[in-house]
Amino acid sequence: MVEAILLGIAQDGGRPQAGCNKSCCIGLSADQTSYPTSLGVISPSEVHLIDVTRNLASQLQFMDGKLPTHVWLTHAHFGHVDGLGQFGRETINAKGLKLHTSKSMHTLLSDTPQWKLMLDQGVFSLKEIVSKTALRQEGFSITPILVPHRAELSDMHAFVIKGPNKTLLYLPDHDTWQETLELHQCNDLREWFGQLNIDIALIDGTFWSADELAGRNQDKVPHPPITQTLDMLGFKRQGDPEVIFIHLNHTNPVYDQWGEEYTQVVEMGWKIGKQGMKFEL
Repeated sequence: MVEAILLGIAQDGGRPQAGCNKSCCIGLSADQTSYPTSLGVISPSEVHLIDVTRNLASQLQFMDGKLPTHVWLTHAHFGHVDGLGQFGRETINAKGLKLHTSKSMHTLLSDTPQWKLMLDQGVFSLKEIVSKTALRQEGFSITPILVPHRAELSDMHAFVIKGPNKTLLYLPDHDTWQETLELHQCNDLREWFGQLNIDIALIDGTFWSADELAGRNQDKVPHPPITQTLDMLGFKRQGDPEVIFIHLNHTNPVYDQWGEEYTQVVEMGWKIGKQGMKFEL
């Protein structure tokens, strides 16, 4: 059996987010706290972690404390990498942990003193990923998929995780559907999902709409809003994958399970991610 576990659903800043004094972050109960997005994958012989957040200790509890044998990084933005230091001597004291990154992410690790020290100490064993080239094990594979996203420090890869029975897409970030679909020569979302042959899609739902970013040009929103994705998909059809929105900004109204935005998503046949969700692949 291969099991994927959603370890967090928030955008990089988490929820509550530092510096936010609005109602979306003030007075939250423990069960309203959300960790930055990360995914655990337990295969028959190994444990994989995609993206490493500062909340690693709490997130590992969703995996019964199992430590990863492989770590995969989507890109360099801080919420996806700021837990890497916890594998060092001061905490886990890992040795030879397989760290899968793109070439540009590899260069950034080697050029950043803190991470270079960990490489020199043998904490990580770097493995370069290449788009659409899978790591295959018996009944299990992980395939990186290049997608356009702000590349100030590194490129960005989504991952397709295939088990014996089902296949899952992990796409926490990308810039626009237009750019992503053009890169993969697809005309619409259903065509791309069909090309990937997936059953479950964990996709970028950072913002409900461009209105959340006060004062910013709506054409410059760096993630496709959920409203746009809903317009493109419409109501769920027979044969569609299970689409689940993740990487939610602290301002996103879909956190409110009684709100009209959350209700709209569910009534159209789609879902909002929940921490600890498990998927048997």
